[in-house]
Amino acid sequence: MLDGKKIIVVMPAYNAARTLEKTHSEIPLDIVDEVILTDDSSSDETVQIARRLGISVFVHEENKGYGANQKTCYENALKSGADITIMLHPDYQYPPKLIKPMASLITSGMFDVVIGSRILGNKAITGGMPVYKYISNRVLTFLENNIIGEKLSEYHTGYRAFSRKALEGLPIRKNSDDFVFDNQMLLQALYKGYRVGEISCPCLYNEDSSSINFRRSVVYGVGVLATAVQYRFSKWKIATSQIF
Repeated sequence: MLDGKKIIVVMPAYNAARTLEKTHSEIPLDIVDEVILTDDSSSDETVQIARRLGISVFVHEENKGYGANQKTCYENALKSGADITIMLHPDYQYPPKLIKPMASLITSGMFDVVIGSRILGNKAITGGMPVYKYISNRVLTFLENNIIGEKLSEYHTGYRAFSRKALEGLPIRKNSDDFVFDNQMLLQALYKGYRVGEISCPCLYNEDSSSINFRRSVVYGVGVLATAVQYRFSKWKIATSQIF
């Protein structure tokens, strides 16, 4: 626990056997009460390794998608009594050592949601982020900030912490089962007025880092912009989207 709050780390996993143990070894278990992993029908030994490490495991018998994986993660974290839920990818792209400061920003009462930004601190490129991903990140973030009227440094990080109040208040079941889920969830938090904070987060890209191909990246980009437009139209009460 941290300041009397139960901390649960959730890991949406797919073929993470090569990096799971290393990621888990750096989780600050002195404050984290439970680690939950949802396996999206991996073909490797992700489930066996997770169980050996004492992680609570939930398995999708068939691949349902990145967004669906997160839905299972968050629902089980709430069922387990999480006061703060932190999503950490098991591919070691994000540093587990930031779990404590991210949780602290919520236990302080200052924020309801905290994201680990790869852009703050100017470490994305040196951490190995491909240049085309960096450029697309900056362009999409610029457009989103202008469409919805916010000033976040990025919207596309997979490192996030949520208070119980925020997690219970977001209609995540209405979101996509695909990669745009992350973006929809963050915009839902902003739409509902939850306080969103950012922390500088060095990233590490290597051959084991999860990624999507160019075609799916384009689909994601279109989905991101569509979500931002839906947000703005809902705010203006022109057309209300079901996710808001």
